[in-house]
Amino acid sequence: MDAPAVSVSVVVPYYRQQSQLTMVLAALERQDFPRDRLEVIVADDGSPEPPRVECALPVTVVRQEDRGFRAAAVRNLGAAAATGDVLCFLDADTVPEPGYVRALARLPSLVPDALTVGRRRHADLTALGRLPAPGDPLLDEPGWLVDAYRGSRDLLDADDRSYRHVISAVMCCRRTFFDEIGGFDESFTAYGGEDWELAHRAWLAGAVLAHVPAAVAWHDGPDWAGRPDDRRRDAKNGEAMSLAPLITDPAARRHGVRYAVPDVTAVVHSEGHTAASLLVTVGSVLRHGDVTVWVDGAEASSFVDTWGIDDPRVRIGLPDAAETTRSRFAVEVSGRAVFGEKAFALLAEVGAGESVLCTLPDGAAVTHETWRARRRARRWASALGVDEDAALAMLFGTHSVDGDAVDVTTGPLRPDLSW
Repeated sequence: MDAPAVSVSVVVPYYRQQSQLTMVLAALERQDFPRDRLEVIVADDGSPEPPRVECALPVTVVRQEDRGFRAAAVRNLGAAAATGDVLCFLDADTVPEPGYVRALARLPSLVPDALTVGRRRHADLTALGRLPAPGDPLLDEPGWLVDAYRGSRDLLDADDRSYRHVISAVMCCRRTFFDEIGGFDESFTAYGGEDWELAHRAWLAGAVLAHVPAAVAWHDGPDWAGRPDDRRRDAKNGEAMSLAPLITDPAARRHGVRYAVPDVTAVVHSEGHTAASLLVTVGSVLRHGDVTVWVDGAEASSFVDTWGIDDPRVRIGLPDAAETTRSRFAVEVSGRAVFGEKAFALLAEVGAGESVLCTLPDGAAVTHETWRARRRARRWASALGVDEDAALAMLFGTHSVDGDAVDVTTGPLRPDLSW
């Protein structure tokens, strides 16, 4: 299928890399993508001197003041100045082959929530003065990325951990999708991490991830892991500590501390409860770890007040969109459901955790779904000509189970809380 005639903006973050930028601009001039639909935005992160941008393509230069390393902010600045339908992010030290833009932009031009990543190879371009030719010495590609792409069929089999395989140096998406998810998180002010965070948030918003091996760009120098830097471990630890509050991947949160952003956002309705039965239901949810519970309903506040708790994991009302942006799972509980030790794991296993409805005696019910599925269904409902729930069923499937199958029971209206 041919891609539609979209326009593409190549956003190049830059800081004091004039000779490398010159190679990048020359390579962009040689792209086999139509020139009348291609522009370049050079986003300068406060270089002492502005970049020189002699180029046959339309080039816009935007600049921000030098307040340290602010790659996330400068990419957003570049994106804000772009006019193209598709944004291609390309680092100023990464030189594309002639077919790069066409290959990388093809899927986002067809699928509005696609996020693609090219193949970044490595060579000493400064020494060569050009792209490598057959027989030239090359530097190693990071083996962990090569293995990840091979093992996932170029991210066709992406999962909750595949955000780690998207690198912003060679990344592409629709402008509308970039704006919808909020762009890069500008709280990142040190090397690394902002691409993983954006890719994780995009995945939770329903993005289709794809590695495009035909979209090759050459990085001038070795990969980070191949650089002789004794401070590399400290830098990677700093990156991990910046990411853990924002990425709910359990692997990032294995140190026993709690973060404001939960992995699971749960809503428990207070109707049909006494204060005691509500405490049992909410407590059974909280036992499942990285969870925040919103208690909703006319009596929610008065019931919770009787518990005498000081627990930031329990809130009154309903979560707003900002409070669920980075969570993986959503749980909604009506009635006196009580979750056993294995309940959340079993619910997540049913239908790969997309959308599960568990109906219980006495009118109790539990819905467990991924935010990824819900958001993608929301985005595609109108295009499919159906409502959101029908879109969810069409795109991901829905599953109905009995409580016994997922370790969920119904508790009494007046449980015995004494000891």
